[in-house]
Amino acid sequence: MRYFLQLAYRGTNYHGWQRQPNGRSVQEVLETALSTILRQPTGIVGSGRTDTGVHAAQQFAHFETDVPLPGHLLRSLNSLIPPDIAVYDCFPVRADDHARYTATFRYYQYQISRRKDPFREGLVYVFTLPLNVVQMNEAADRFLYHTDFESFSKVKTDVRTFNCRIDQAYWEQKPNGDLVFHIRANRFLHGMVRAIVGTLLDVGQGRLNVADIDRIILARDRRQAGRAAPAEGLSLVEVGYPNEVFKERMSE
Repeated sequence: MRYFLQLAYRGTNYHGWQRQPNGRSVQEVLETALSTILRQPTGIVGSGRTDTGVHAAQQFAHFETDVPLPGHLLRSLNSLIPPDIAVYDCFPVRADDHARYTATFRYYQYQISRRKDPFREGLVYVFTLPLNVVQMNEAADRFLYHTDFESFSKVKTDVRTFNCRIDQAYWEQKPNGDLVFHIRANRFLHGMVRAIVGTLLDVGQGRLNVADIDRIILARDRRQAGRAAPAEGLSLVEVGYPNEVFKERMSE
């Protein structure tokens, strides 16, 4: 039987989602807890591989088991995992529903604080230099007109295609001046969102202009884009699936 988990985590203390040979990952922590409860080795597959230090307000993962799930599964899981990871739901899905490949979109937000904030330390990127947000939004809009984002992918990455379909990319400015970058696509490349944010910050500072975005994308060269923005400001906030995935959803 295949099940989906819905969870969230603060990524500060983890080497990303995916299990690593020399660092603790969110996947490893969850697999260890789930295997302990079910009393058999149990692997999980996530909807995406968030990088070291990146957070998730909503993440999904699937696992398979023939062992009947205990009624207290969520309570047991949450008692075994650290407080910076929370599992909210577990529900059965069809045999071919896949946490990664069945997903129709991923939606990320990047949070920028315009002043030092001790209550959001580790969750935002503190950036206090002047920024032209109008220009940043004009530049962000250019991403909707392209599909090949090799210029915004980490160089050493094993993918068959650099094509992504971005359907949303814009900056929101809060009344206090803080900024939130919203971006949604069917898929993202390794390091893509942070590279896009870093490049748009260059636009906001006048180092690049709006026309440079098209040039950088068409170059298909990571060296042409800006540096990656720090991980702490980035969060996966929503993963979309067809409604049929949730037909048998149940909560403890």
